[in-house]
Amino acid sequence: MQGGLSAIFSHGSVLKNAVLRHVRVLPPLTRSLAFARRESTSAINIEEHGFECTTISDVLSAKGKAADGSWLWCTTDDSVYEAVQSMTQHNVGALVVVKPGENKSIAGIITERDYLRKIIVQGRSSKSTKVGDIMTEENKLITVTPDTKVLKAMQLMTDNRIRHIPVIDERGMIGMVSIGDVVRAVVNEHRDELNRLNAFIQGGY
Repeated sequence: MQGGLSAIFSHGSVLKNAVLRHVRVLPPLTRSLAFARRESTSAINIEEHGFECTTISDVLSAKGKAADGSWLWCTTDDSVYEAVQSMTQHNVGALVVVKPGENKSIAGIITERDYLRKIIVQGRSSKSTKVGDIMTEENKLITVTPDTKVLKAMQLMTDNRIRHIPVIDERGMIGMVSIGDVVRAVVNEHRDELNRLNAFIQGGY
């Protein structure tokens, strides 16, 4: 998996640099002034709109999750069984865990991995074990902000072997993205990047 992600990281940049090097080594006298200007502008546009610029905020927008706390959650007092039921029902791999009460302040997250490692492997009962007993606590969470670049988030998830990462801003937690969300964003932007490079080569810019 990590090798595949590394390939995604590098392929677009390598191809882009190769195209730009190819253009730059053309003999100056073979290009008109108009083409030279178009080349310069196009190179800037490619840099500005490349997938290196996609942020976590873009991922949340693509998911249709506004920054209003519209993510799935359970409480520390819920049973692990109930949390897993909710994950299954909504086809997600993690839930935000909040403290009981009206404020619903963040306590941590619970993931499928927590369930497997701390319930199944240890032979514990999911119905009698509370979410708060097995969750990853808030102070141990690896987080990103809306402005974090997608490639940076992917690197954090890969390096720390995690599949879900909370998104935090000055107000607190505003959402959560999965490795699937991040990879999907990179693949989509990578496709757009190739289209832009193709248009650049064909003179579409």
